[in-house]
Amino acid sequence: MHRTAIALVLGLLAAAVPLRAQQTWVLVIAGIGGEPKYTESFQSWGEAIVTAAQERAGVPAANVTYLAEKEGAARATGVSRKEAVQAAFASLAQKATASDLVFVVILGHGSFLNNESRVNLPGPDLTAQDFAVMLQPIQARIAFANTTSSSGEFAKVLAGPNRAIVTATKSGMERNEAVFGGYFAQAFADDVADTDKDGRISLLEAYEYARVETQRFYEGQTRLMTEHAQIVDSGDAPSAEAGPGKPNGALAARMFLGGFGAPGAPANASPALRALYERRRGIENRVEDLKAVKDTMDPARYEQEIEQLLLELAQVSAEIRRMEGGG
Repeated sequence: MHRTAIALVLGLLAAAVPLRAQQTWVLVIAGIGGEPKYTESFQSWGEAIVTAAQERAGVPAANVTYLAEKEGAARATGVSRKEAVQAAFASLAQKATASDLVFVVILGHGSFLNNESRVNLPGPDLTAQDFAVMLQPIQARIAFANTTSSSGEFAKVLAGPNRAIVTATKSGMERNEAVFGGYFAQAFADDVADTDKDGRISLLEAYEYARVETQRFYEGQTRLMTEHAQIVDSGDAPSAEAGPGKPNGALAARMFLGGFGAPGAPANASPALRALYERRRGIENRVEDLKAVKDTMDPARYEQEIEQLLLELAQVSAEIRRMEGGG
């Protein structure tokens, strides 16, 4: 199809299909510390992620909820009691649409009782199954990171389509204090994890940074590792390593605190190549937005418009491969 015809269709699509702008919703939960040093750490990690979401990623304050252990914690919007967590997820189920991204981070201690991973909160705890029930009505894509000890079972319980699940441990039996959460927060707060140098930190980049730094921590302390992080977003089972050539990581690479989209250009990319990556990201976002309103459209019109968008996406991707020497 001629490029001018495609451009015309894209213009008509923008004018004829009123699409709500994609939004990101961030929910940070800092559980009970048990000791002042842990309470302070969990609160500071939560504050760092919230600050990064608002000041670095541009997420509106109205879209960010931070539940901390204690009333009055910096940037906190409430206390992380069971009923407040449930209310936060219920609100997300009402507000977030299929084209949005819900980014959940849990910080603190966890436990493993009666074959269930739990998050330790002020008052009654919440299990992995409790979170599965809370997530079920949310239509949006979900990035979910449980950085607590004993969090491993969350990966299996919560895994599903359009979800990327990160846990600090590989099973509920890894019960010791987890340091993964501190490095995970640092990945978003500091300039340490942007491996593709596109100015954004993906869930995959944050996961890989925290996983590697956690391993270095134990090596530096000459201690046996008691936490082994894992991720699942497209593979049949959770895995430790993720990314190109691995069973997991493709979806996490497209999830950012500031939204959902294609990963950025390589660090050594030319300006022309970076522009192509940005163009591809925009087209992919349009494809996702169109999919979100599929049920409201005439089927024939939807098929025509999605085919045209996918055609342009294929052309841009082919040009990227050509410029990168892939033929």
